[in-house]
Amino acid sequence: MPNHLPIVILVRPQMGENIGAVARAMSNFGIKSLRLVAPRDGWPNPKAAEMAAGAEAQIENAEIFPDLASASADLQWLYATTARTRHMEKQVLVPKAAMEQLHGQVSGGGKVGLVFGPERSGLDNEDINRCDTFITIPTAPENTSLNLAQSAVILGYEWWQQQAKPAPIIRDISEIAPREEWDGMFSQLEGYLDASDYFRAAEKKPIMWQNVRNMLHRSGMTAQELRTFRGMLRSLWDKNPLKH
Repeated sequence: MPNHLPIVILVRPQMGENIGAVARAMSNFGIKSLRLVAPRDGWPNPKAAEMAAGAEAQIENAEIFPDLASASADLQWLYATTARTRHMEKQVLVPKAAMEQLHGQVSGGGKVGLVFGPERSGLDNEDINRCDTFITIPTAPENTSLNLAQSAVILGYEWWQQQAKPAPIIRDISEIAPREEWDGMFSQLEGYLDASDYFRAAEKKPIMWQNVRNMLHRSGMTAQELRTFRGMLRSLWDKNPLKH
């Protein structure tokens, strides 16, 4: 993966032409890596290649994944493009502010993904809950819908504008735990909470669990800190009388 660049992730894209148009926008603004999650019409797609003028490398090197979890396992931050905030406790930024923040993260050694949902429906709640920050693109209220390629062009342009600026000074982020390690911890914690009947009302579990995940992930723990936290959870569980 190229250093100091975001990775574009298209989740369940529906049309090859749109994939190609996104790849072309990536090439226009110097973004190299494209990941596709379960493209509807399979891959490779000749219509994508036809639309990707000048972006042959992005198309040829695109990586395919079955779901967002596997596509983002090695990444540390995910930015989701969405017109709706879904009433989640997430950071919400416009494109310029988002790319300023992202610029600092990747310049500090972080691995960051820009996540786009399917053309018709956008990202579902399960996928969007995996993301840290929402990017909303202000539009005229009478028509708030942007197509996939339009969104990619706007974010690509704002990313490119950041390249002439020095990266902000931020904490050393190269050791922040990747997604796969967070997923392991969340799986462990959810199992303990289920076994101890923490989610007493089944219908309330989804929003409660979503809030727990968001709260913990905002801590930005390093891989070592996450391992320490998991050890603490394991120690508490081993002494839990409900286990025996």
